[in-house]
Amino acid sequence: MASVISSSDADLSSLVDTEEINIGALTDQELYNLVLESKKSHDILKIETKVFELFLKRVDPKELDSQQTLGVNHSDQSQRVFRKRAHPQNRLHDRHFKLTSQQKCDIATKEIEELKAQMKSSKESYMKKIENFNAVMQEADIRLTEVKKIHHEFNRDIVNGAINPRNKKIIAEKFTRWIDDKMKASDGFIEKMRLKNSTLKVQKNKLQQQLKQKEEMGEVLHEVDFNQLKIENLQYLGKIEERNQELLSLKLTATNISQSLNAHKEKLSMAIAESARLKAEIVQRRELLSRIENEAKVVELEKNEIDMINKKYRENLSDYKVPEVLEYVQEKAELYDLKKLICIWERKVEIAKMALRSHEVTWDRTVHLNNAQENLKRHYVKNFNSLVSET
Repeated sequence: MASVISSSDADLSSLVDTEEINIGALTDQELYNLVLESKKSHDILKIETKVFELFLKRVDPKELDSQQTLGVNHSDQSQRVFRKRAHPQNRLHDRHFKLTSQQKCDIATKEIEELKAQMKSSKESYMKKIENFNAVMQEADIRLTEVKKIHHEFNRDIVNGAINPRNKKIIAEKFTRWIDDKMKASDGFIEKMRLKNSTLKVQKNKLQQQLKQKEEMGEVLHEVDFNQLKIENLQYLGKIEERNQELLSLKLTATNISQSLNAHKEKLSMAIAESARLKAEIVQRRELLSRIENEAKVVELEKNEIDMINKKYRENLSDYKVPEVLEYVQEKAELYDLKKLICIWERKVEIAKMALRSHEVTWDRTVHLNNAQENLKRHYVKNFNSLVSET
């Protein structure tokens, strides 16, 4: 800024000290260069004028009485430049109202310091706004997590867990009890926050009293101490932010573990119900198998009796002497009936054996299914115990 003002001062001095230019004698290129220089000088004058106006707005006019050169404004400078061209005899009079380079540098330095102070103040204000926005975002994230948690608990406890199996509607008592529990939990949290707020207010008042006592005793902190405290405060805020993120991550992990635990509990209950059903089916199959075994024993006894009768008949047949024709016909008829009866009993025995083999296969499948169910149950119980130990 000081270099710009110095260059503008040199340009103005050259404009003031230069004789009247004969424009008609200049070429197009010279006129073009002259216009560019005039525009450049005009831009520099605008910047310089703006700086002077800002300086005059901030400075008390009484402070300018001791400095004669600080009484000139932007309009006087413009009129002085144009009066130079119209009235060359007023040059000496106008030069008495020009600012020196040192004065311009002082003004520019003060404006730069003021601008830096404004930038610092704006930066602090913006940092406070950013911190407020971050706090609002963190609070929104926490509330969103709490809403999701409440939504999950509502679906788990009310939508899925409080359904009447008869009419498929939500049981009002469970719903009201769930609402009462949530309201009690909210009241407890509000009371906890109220106590924390009151504690913080007491600490704030205590710190304000300590600061007031230090100010009265002359132990006021210097700017370096405040800067050190700001740095430490930023470091602690960073650590608090990290702890909040870790806490949020742990809450999410606990929520996921709780959801997984609930899912495994549901699977375990389903497995227990399936195990009970299979046990009942195994008992039924065992009873059926015992009945089949008893029937097979009865059939075996009948078969043995028939074999003995058949053997007896065969022995009698071997000792048989040629009877009369009528006796032969009768014996032949009895033999035919006995063979027919033997075929019938052999068919029954075969059917009983086939039924026995079928029931043995069914029994093997039932035993295999029971073993698989026991293994599955032990697996779910092991996973459940591991999850409980992790939580």
